[in-house]
Amino acid sequence: MEGNLGEEEGRPAEDLKGYVRYVVKEGDTFFKIAGEYQTTAEAVMRANPGVNPWNLQVGEVINVPYNLPLVTGDVLYSSAWNESIIEGLTVRYPFLESGSIGKSVMGKDIPYLKIGNGKKQVFYNASFHANENITTPVLLKFAEEYANAYAQGGYLYGAYALQLFGDYTLYLVPMVNPDGVDLVNGFLREGEYYDRAVEIAAGYPNIPFPFGWKANIEGIDLNLQYPAGWENAREIKFAQGYTTPAPRDYVGEAPLTAPESKAVYEFTRAHDFSLILAYHTQGEVIYWKYLDYNPAGSYAIARYFREVSGYEVEETPSASGYAGYKDWFIMTYDRPGYTIEAGRGVSPLPMSQFDRIYEDNKRILLGGMTQI
Repeated sequence: MEGNLGEEEGRPAEDLKGYVRYVVKEGDTFFKIAGEYQTTAEAVMRANPGVNPWNLQVGEVINVPYNLPLVTGDVLYSSAWNESIIEGLTVRYPFLESGSIGKSVMGKDIPYLKIGNGKKQVFYNASFHANENITTPVLLKFAEEYANAYAQGGYLYGAYALQLFGDYTLYLVPMVNPDGVDLVNGFLREGEYYDRAVEIAAGYPNIPFPFGWKANIEGIDLNLQYPAGWENAREIKFAQGYTTPAPRDYVGEAPLTAPESKAVYEFTRAHDFSLILAYHTQGEVIYWKYLDYNPAGSYAIARYFREVSGYEVEETPSASGYAGYKDWFIMTYDRPGYTIEAGRGVSPLPMSQFDRIYEDNKRILLGGMTQI
């Protein structure tokens, strides 16, 4: 079954979304309601842009955000929690937009967030690989920090948030592989998809199950699905023994056969991204090239990322140098694209690394806008 995060944590669903729906009573004001929920009248007002605070109607339903951060680094993330946080962010900050870029194999939405309305479009994604899901809250926390800075008319790591919002449009897909993440983190524990994953894993006994699982739920590696040297990737991975659906490194029968990879591909084709960041783990490395493609300014931006993060800048190893999303983006658009390998250790990295990873990467995430 899919784990219900509220049940797992023993918390009501509204806690996960960070707000409650409140029915206005006689004599209520935003200030009074805020006091009941230990939040601020400003937060309540911001979450209800269509409501006249001086003329509340009895029986009217309003959103009351809690006075606490939504994104934490002390829990394992699920597809349900990812969706709940995105919903909570858009309630707290109605200037954010959200939607779905498509569906996973199991029919789950692959949500996105949009921040800003500028001409320069950038795109960040995370959790292409199921056991690299510590990257999901990295993007979610950046969205929360950015939205709060904009709402307060303040600064995001030294950059004026109002100017960022007007100059750039940032799209975030925090969890490309929701089925796989749920499998690795224990929120998918039975049913036909789980049974099939167990069967696939049995063919690769040297890969621990479920923690070694990188692929989508059908055993296709989503970052080996792009038409940029896919045949080369197939030859390399087949030589390594990944000739059938596997927990990792199986390229699929053809490019873009996995719905999650196809959704990212179509989303990219529908926009005009000047730069992309694809978040993975691990190694504290920034990969910036595909073959001999060298988009204008790409290496200079990579060097900037190194300066603000401490990560090394390297060329992708040949055994992993084909068919990735970053590879296809660079080849197709001749624009800067980066794979960021966050953290160190064996994936899935422990959530105890989250604070350090976020601290290392927050200025990369900011620089993905300001450096183009």
